[in-house]
Amino acid sequence: MNGPAINVTLATARLRLEPLDERHAAPLFDGLRDPAIYEWISLQPSPDVAHLRARWARVAQCPLVGVDVLDFGWAVQRVADGAWIGKMDAEVTARGVATNVGYAFVPAHWGQGYATEAVTALSEHLRRHGVTEQHATVTVGNEASCRVLERAGFVRERVLAGNDTLRGVLVDDFEYVRR
Repeated sequence: MNGPAINVTLATARLRLEPLDERHAAPLFDGLRDPAIYEWISLQPSPDVAHLRARWARVAQCPLVGVDVLDFGWAVQRVADGAWIGKMDAEVTARGVATNVGYAFVPAHWGQGYATEAVTALSEHLRRHGVTEQHATVTVGNEASCRVLERAGFVRERVLAGNDTLRGVLVDDFEYVRR
């Protein structure tokens, strides 16, 4: 696995996935604060643009050699109009395993196939760079996210009982894997 080769801009017919950094915080901040995004995930939205900018600056400066797990992120832009519509991330081990492929898209852009297109592009990119196994988790009940992963070639492998907490309640996750 070659970290610098992974952390590059990707393109699909409709999307551009650009390595995530502090420049993406302002254009994505409002859209990624939509409560609909957080119905199914335990993460909370950033309290302000400065916080998000600082967090994404740390991701961009992630050491790319000599560590066991590398944390990569991409901002997703729609090519047709330049709108920033989401973000993606992957934690990749030195053994070539993506332990956590994640994504969040602005709800105004849901249902148009963008998430599937972006996850597919990222997954194929990771495979080309030696990431032979990719994992993602989805809260049981989040059928839209399950469909995204399945269309992108991930297979539901098991239920992880009590794997996450949503609004103070322990919930189960599906684990999806692409090999």
